[in-house]
Amino acid sequence: MNATFTGVHGHDHRLPDWTRTGREREIAEMGALVRDLLLAHPTPMARWATLERGRRSEPHVPRFKGPDWRALAADPLALDAALAGSALAVRTTELDSYHFQDRNPALWTGEAIFGAVSLMIRPFAPRDARLGALESRLEAIPGFLSAMRTVMIGRVPPRWIDRARRECVAASRLFDRGLTQWLEEEPVDPRAAERIRAAGQVAAAAFARCADGLGGLRVASEHEYGIGGVALDSLISDGHWCTEPFDVLLQRALGELDPARAQLGDAIREVSGTPEAFQAALAADHPDTAGYLPAFAGKWEACRAHAARHDAVHWPEWPIRYVPIPGWARDAAPHLYWLFYRSPAPFDPYSTYEYVVTPVDDTLTPEEQERRLRACNNSTITLNHVVHHGAVGHHVQNWHATHRSRSRIGTIAGVDCASRIGLFLGGTMTEGWACYATDLMDELGFLSPLERVAEQQSRVRMLARAIVDIRLHSHLFSYREAVAFYRDTVGMSDEAANGEATKNSMFPATALMYWLGTQGIRDLRETIRARRGAPFSLRAFHDDLLGWGSIPVPLVTRLLTETHQ
Repeated sequence: MNATFTGVHGHDHRLPDWTRTGREREIAEMGALVRDLLLAHPTPMARWATLERGRRSEPHVPRFKGPDWRALAADPLALDAALAGSALAVRTTELDSYHFQDRNPALWTGEAIFGAVSLMIRPFAPRDARLGALESRLEAIPGFLSAMRTVMIGRVPPRWIDRARRECVAASRLFDRGLTQWLEEEPVDPRAAERIRAAGQVAAAAFARCADGLGGLRVASEHEYGIGGVALDSLISDGHWCTEPFDVLLQRALGELDPARAQLGDAIREVSGTPEAFQAALAADHPDTAGYLPAFAGKWEACRAHAARHDAVHWPEWPIRYVPIPGWARDAAPHLYWLFYRSPAPFDPYSTYEYVVTPVDDTLTPEEQERRLRACNNSTITLNHVVHHGAVGHHVQNWHATHRSRSRIGTIAGVDCASRIGLFLGGTMTEGWACYATDLMDELGFLSPLERVAEQQSRVRMLARAIVDIRLHSHLFSYREAVAFYRDTVGMSDEAANGEATKNSMFPATALMYWLGTQGIRDLRETIRARRGAPFSLRAFHDDLLGWGSIPVPLVTRLLTETHQ
């Protein structure tokens, strides 16, 4: 699956083996890889010299043993060996925790759905050439979902069951009507199309059976959503390369939250008076139906021109086009992990990237047009769809990771896959840079007054997500307390708060990566500025940072500050 999204297509006909046998095979393979890495690169691999399963019994034990930072900075192979060790350590923690495939049916449904969808949304080859692999993956879905029931152990959080059930219902529609519409959009061999339709019907029926069977799972209490403090510290240390344990990070985030909230309150009063008036003004500031799609492209061009005027970062010719979500996917997409922007596959040919957005056109009622326009207002277009994702944020960072990364692992780590990015260790750079880039465009004067307030609101929510992430997974919060924190502290609706808490619970130390990466880039920039003085160049700093690819920001900080005295 991850290989398909990365552009390596030798496994496009397969779904992963998540059976008990497959798990033991993966553990054995990882053990062999660790031994090989230790033999080939003993110095950078010193951190993982005791990687044997079950080794972690003490929380808050830093595992940084002083690798040779200069050697890592100078030798891409040594750097990749260290990053490979990091990835293996993270996967070992995940398997030891029984928090992922062993307890979460939504991971299974997401993998099965996007195993097929990955072959439908990405034209890396002509459609006829993709049909064989698509047929094989669709045919594999019943067996894959059946295996889930033999693997799931313990009690399952009910919110995960709810998500899996919604995905099953959406998948049943997608692989019935949606797949038929997809096949009709372009001419394909009729016999092949008929086989695909038949395989889709089988897959749709399997998802329907899976939805019915989810009711038989044992249900966890609201106190059983977290992975635990020991595993959380392991993910922070081994995955994010952060030497601070979770309790220290929690105090840092809490210390920043109240000042950020106070700044937001001041900004709201200055622009709109009250939070209610601000939200109303934000929603009302939107293009009309005719100007909706052009607004994305116009803002993208303006963002690029503004970044160029300020010489902010190397922004290559890597064209992007905003288009409506295709008709065959519109019914299912709102209920799935259907990203508007997915990172281009680094090993696939590139022409023009199609960034999908919610359709708004005259086929909708005037009331529905207005509802969608208010939801995707000018602030959402600028901050989310342009700056953060499609422009100077993820899209520019993805180009640097694909074409300039010093690390081969840094080329692939941040690729969007079925439920999350390819390698956990890529998160602080991918999400940290995208959030930092939005702050940067605010700093450079690109945002309107309303957008500036909305961006400050995003900063508050980023801190809140980090706090909930840590508290939930260290068992300082129950699920209900996490929802209440979002609702009462940052003003989320009950629906939004439940959605955020569910995502936090499924992927520990993931919400944390946004704040950790963003703040890490800010701090690194000030350190380098102080060292370089007058010759400091914003563009040179950004290009140097992005040239490492999607690797942990705390690691890049050590590589830049401890090797360039």
